[in-house]
Amino acid sequence: MQARQRIVRLIRLVNRIEDWILISMLAAMVVLAVAQIAYRNFVGGGVIWIDPLLRTLVLWVALSGAVIASRNDNHIRIDFFAKYVSGKYYIHIKRLVHFYCVLGCSVVAWYSVGFVRMEYEYGTKAFAGIPAWITELIIPIAFGMMAVRYFLLILSPPRSHNR
Repeated sequence: MQARQRIVRLIRLVNRIEDWILISMLAAMVVLAVAQIAYRNFVGGGVIWIDPLLRTLVLWVALSGAVIASRNDNHIRIDFFAKYVSGKYYIHIKRLVHFYCVLGCSVVAWYSVGFVRMEYEYGTKAFAGIPAWITELIIPIAFGMMAVRYFLLILSPPRSHNR
């Protein structure tokens, strides 16, 4: 039982860290956007690196949100089968859906690692001297985490569904 409690605590810690990272990025986006608007209106020009940073933060927030949504299988979906299929058949359909999620996320994670590696090798800069590969690291990380989470959902799918 000790090992199970440690795993549960570790999962809760990871979830809290993910939540705080997302909250921090959203707060930073709001502050930076307001600051940029204020600079443009009152100073007559904005800070050059804020706009590309905001675009990068949008990517990070979107993918972090997707990772958080995959925690409990809360992604947007068309759940045709939930309405018409019940019991053990529903569990098998969910496992099949989760399998395809694992497959899709794994493929994106794999190819995005190659993309990030190419950006590293080319030395592309994103903004303010920051290498582009650093700003793009969220892509393989997020899709890799989602693949792992959906794999875990295959192992323990929901027992039933809400109608």
